[in-house]
Amino acid sequence: MKKHQSSPKSWKKKIPGLLFCVLFAGVLAVPVCAGERYLGGNPELSAAVRGSNEFYPGEDVTIPVVIQNSGLIEYTFTYPTTLTPVDMPSTAKLMTVALGPGDAPLIITSDPQMVGDLKGGSSVGVNFNARVLPDAQSGTYIIPLNITYTYLDSAEQYGQDALHYHYKQKAVTLALPVHVKGKIIPDVNAVTTESVFAGSEGYLSLRLGNAGNEEGRDSVVRLARSGTSPVTPLAGSIFIGRFPPGDTRDLRFKVAAARDAVSGVYPVDIIVDYTDSEGKQRSTDPLTIGVPVGGKMTFEVATPPDPVSPGSKGTLKIAFRNTGSFAVTDAQVRLYPADPFMSDDDLAYLGDMLPGETKVARFEVTVDRDATVKEYGLDTEIRFRDTLGNDQVSDRIKVPVEVVPLTGVMAVLGNPGLLVIIGIVVLVGAYIVLTRGKRFTALVRRKPRERKDQ
Repeated sequence: MKKHQSSPKSWKKKIPGLLFCVLFAGVLAVPVCAGERYLGGNPELSAAVRGSNEFYPGEDVTIPVVIQNSGLIEYTFTYPTTLTPVDMPSTAKLMTVALGPGDAPLIITSDPQMVGDLKGGSSVGVNFNARVLPDAQSGTYIIPLNITYTYLDSAEQYGQDALHYHYKQKAVTLALPVHVKGKIIPDVNAVTTESVFAGSEGYLSLRLGNAGNEEGRDSVVRLARSGTSPVTPLAGSIFIGRFPPGDTRDLRFKVAAARDAVSGVYPVDIIVDYTDSEGKQRSTDPLTIGVPVGGKMTFEVATPPDPVSPGSKGTLKIAFRNTGSFAVTDAQVRLYPADPFMSDDDLAYLGDMLPGETKVARFEVTVDRDATVKEYGLDTEIRFRDTLGNDQVSDRIKVPVEVVPLTGVMAVLGNPGLLVIIGIVVLVGAYIVLTRGKRFTALVRRKPRERKDQ
């Protein structure tokens, strides 16, 4: 019996079938990855102000808001042939958050903010800038937090490898409580000054009101220097006690203006320290007001003294004019003589001087004999009392004094060489006169004798 031998062609026909069997067995041996299907668990959002939610009128504040998503998955089903969605139905996607003022006395200065995705069980913080109105009444207010987001409503599977997502958009409004506390807000509606001039002391009077909604107890009003202002308080605190809303007080402070200040309006700050309704010590924000300051007292030389000559001694008459904006009393002029001038009397009294008034000062001076003929500048200063009786000293005032050559007899008397020549001439003349006089006398005596002899 012959064995049947397969031909090479028959083996080639069986290879595809064998490969299919091997591949099928391999597929059956690979484990199937199961997918998950979620039911329920929509986003559940809530919000609160992080930290203190108490604010004061007139403040620029930051309101920190925390948004919590408490949405949870209720049911999860696992199937071998189910695809798992990329998003969970409890995730709030593409969140946009906006804060509104509601009925609160606020101005929200921040625009709506994009927060992104917030998964269930997570939270996110968002900050909003706001300004509390200065006249805000104390109390608790509700401000709305508007949130819009998208969430996965359902996912529909097609075949073994395709999911069709169904998203929905939702808008919610959450209520945030904020509390506006009472506060004193200083308000100044009248400012007057008395004798406030550069380089002097004077008084600042003002009418201070409480424009806030808090009644201060044990209130103290402080006047403080504002930055580098030339106006400085000398007595800067006044106790006013109880200071209810709408109340006004007339106050008077003593101030000083710097010597180098020019005429103008300069700032000072008003601050009220008080005890609030809760017994806490509070201070208001500085209120800056303007203080009018007059120019400093000035004098000028109205009429310079007459010219003087080298070697002379005389009186310098100098006319001074009050060019300031207020009257002075007990004015005195001091002269500071410099070479070639000397004086034993360097102080002159002017008395009271109204603005624009002129007074003459007199000084006895001696000019050195060797003084150069030219114009000199002598320093003077005027000490006086202002309208409040404060002792003040003016800036140095230059007085032009002209030294001129001697003329006439004085020129002769003031020239030593010429005086020597004149003296020699006089002596020679006197000698000649005396000599000729003796000869004439002798001649006269001699003639009568001759006549007698004849």
